[in-house]
Amino acid sequence: MTSTEPAVRARSLYRFYRAGEEETLALQGVSLTVRPGELVAVTGPSGSGKSTLLACIAGMDDPDGGSVHIAGQRISHRPERARTRLRAGLVGILFQQANLLEHLTLAQNLALVQGFARGHKRADRRELIAAMGLEHRGHARPSELSGGEVARAGLAVALANKPAVLLADEPTGELDSNTEARVLELLTAATKDGTAVLIASHSPAVAAIAHNIIRLDDGKVRS
Repeated sequence: MTSTEPAVRARSLYRFYRAGEEETLALQGVSLTVRPGELVAVTGPSGSGKSTLLACIAGMDDPDGGSVHIAGQRISHRPERARTRLRAGLVGILFQQANLLEHLTLAQNLALVQGFARGHKRADRRELIAAMGLEHRGHARPSELSGGEVARAGLAVALANKPAVLLADEPTGELDSNTEARVLELLTAATKDGTAVLIASHSPAVAAIAHNIIRLDDGKVRS
């Protein structure tokens, strides 16, 4: 990826869900561009399409219309195997409930994620764990970590393969203000290494650190 290539380029995304005769328009022509090193907050009420947007960008869901490119590579409208391969190497994902497997230690969780991204950049596990302030917790399982440590461990997993973009869906929704501040500090640090960060959140603290804010309402971008 060159310095001028967007980390994320989404164009005219549409996503429809049908249940019987009812149709929900989750996304209606959403477009956005996120540059390397940019932190963007996606805001809006519950049901506005924030999680659907992130899922389409990650290739975990496929839009009914429009396209998504990550670091210049199209991830939308491709076979599931191709989307999975691209996601493993180019996209980090951080959930509100941390993306850790309970039966594995933090170090083992990182090794597993890195094993999925062969041929792509990978972070040094020891350096990454230390950057999260968890240098003495690498052999701990998620149940042995505090809430703040779990949040930072989940972030370490999301950054394990030096992704072009990190997508976070309400990552601080259940954290106290001090822990939220620490996680947001680490997310900001990731942008300094060139990672684009896209956060779906209701939190004013997230909006305060964002370079750009996109507001969704009824699946549309509102100014």
